[in-house]
Amino acid sequence: MLDYLWAAMLVVGVVWGLMQGKAEELTRAILDGGRAAVELSLTMLGIMCVWTGLLEVGKQAGLLKQINRLLRPVIRWLFPHIPEDHPATEAISLSFAADLLGLGNAATPAALKAMKELQQLGGGDKTIASHEICTFLILNIASIQLLPINMIAYRSQYGSVDPAAITGPVLVATLCSTLVGVVFCKLAARGRYSC
Repeated sequence: MLDYLWAAMLVVGVVWGLMQGKAEELTRAILDGGRAAVELSLTMLGIMCVWTGLLEVGKQAGLLKQINRLLRPVIRWLFPHIPEDHPATEAISLSFAADLLGLGNAATPAALKAMKELQQLGGGDKTIASHEICTFLILNIASIQLLPINMIAYRSQYGSVDPAAITGPVLVATLCSTLVGVVFCKLAARGRYSC
């Protein structure tokens, strides 16, 4: 559905620009937009490569095991039905750690691994999402961000005077969204709501 919406907006915009006699400005805007998209993609790719590499170095150095140990009590409380030392807990910890740094793209591989492990834990039925899968999905989307690196990079790329100025508001907003997500998941676990 969104494909049709975006296509319709694109067609209407181009037709409107041509009808207004602004073909030159339209062409310039298309080329400038394409160039900006490529520059932003390269910037984000560089940031993702650096942080994914650092996460891999941390994994090899045992740092991720330390993070997993620190987050284990929280994960045990959030996901009480996951057995002790199950592979899903390490993947969940890694995903949460990347989310804390505001690296949503770098958290994706760990999140996919966590979802796969949680699905196998739930019997492998691909048609039903277990409570653990719903909880992980909600918390992964809400995700507290201590340092929103991706947003700081976007703001820096587009010439913000103070790209890190959003750190405080992002922390407050993501803390609130995560708290609401946790409350909802705990209420859903008691059967008051369904995921």
